[in-house]
Amino acid sequence: MIDVTLENFETEVIAASMTQPVLVDFWAPWCGPCKVIGPLLEKLEVAYRGGFKLVKIDSDQEQQLSAAFGIKSIPTVILLMNGQPVDGFMGALPEGKIREFLDKHVQPGTDAEDEAAEEEAPLAPGDAIERLSQACAAAPDNDDARFEYVRALLLAGRNDDAKVAFAPAIARTGLVRRLDSLQRLMDAIDFADSGKVTLADADARIAANKRDFGARYDKARLLMAGQRWTPAMDELLEILMRDKTWNEDLARKTYIAALDIMEPVRAKVADGQIAPDDPTVASYRRRLSSVVLS
Repeated sequence: MIDVTLENFETEVIAASMTQPVLVDFWAPWCGPCKVIGPLLEKLEVAYRGGFKLVKIDSDQEQQLSAAFGIKSIPTVILLMNGQPVDGFMGALPEGKIREFLDKHVQPGTDAEDEAAEEEAPLAPGDAIERLSQACAAAPDNDDARFEYVRALLLAGRNDDAKVAFAPAIARTGLVRRLDSLQRLMDAIDFADSGKVTLADADARIAANKRDFGARYDKARLLMAGQRWTPAMDELLEILMRDKTWNEDLARKTYIAALDIMEPVRAKVADGQIAPDDPTVASYRRRLSSVVLS
């Protein structure tokens, strides 16, 4: 696996793809699903024994490359051959689905399947979602189970499935905070999908008027839809620092929604990469308290 920047992109991706398929993983350090799919892709690169080359691009650090590929959400994986993108997918797919994707274009080594079968595969995102689905079906009134299930679907990019899974809980949205948080994220995704406002539009409005809270709120929702939690909360904090109760407390409620969605992802990353008391989450909780109580 190679980290690619604008400086080495031509060599490591375009030139390399002339002789070998190159799989490009667009990711970011804050992205929970990226931390799930990344190890799967690395495992498959080994299992396919040179069938493809894996490279990673930090979408935050390499925004020019992200824009060139039209990246709208992460993780996004794109396969290049002969210098051109030929296929791709978004979201943290389970290992079996990634293999199906690769097998359409890549010829693995002769013993790749045997080698992979000898290893005990980690719990793939699709398997985890299936278990959450079963838990939700077994206890349909368990709001915690439904939150985890719908959240997992949203973070995997399965937005339509998430809406179906959320439907039985809609009546409780106003009563259960974490269900309200899910609704706010789904609204943000719908807003982003509508294409009515882009990040560039919002930035231009903010540059013209730093107190354009509507523009800041639009930007925060677009960032949330792209699972860019901390930049989204930074925008919401800018609103709160200037007007704590703006638009019937909308900024604070949306900020809390981002924390609710963000925290379970970080708490469940394996190998101690991010502890349950993640300092980023704790820091943003403290920042909210400081602003609201000041």
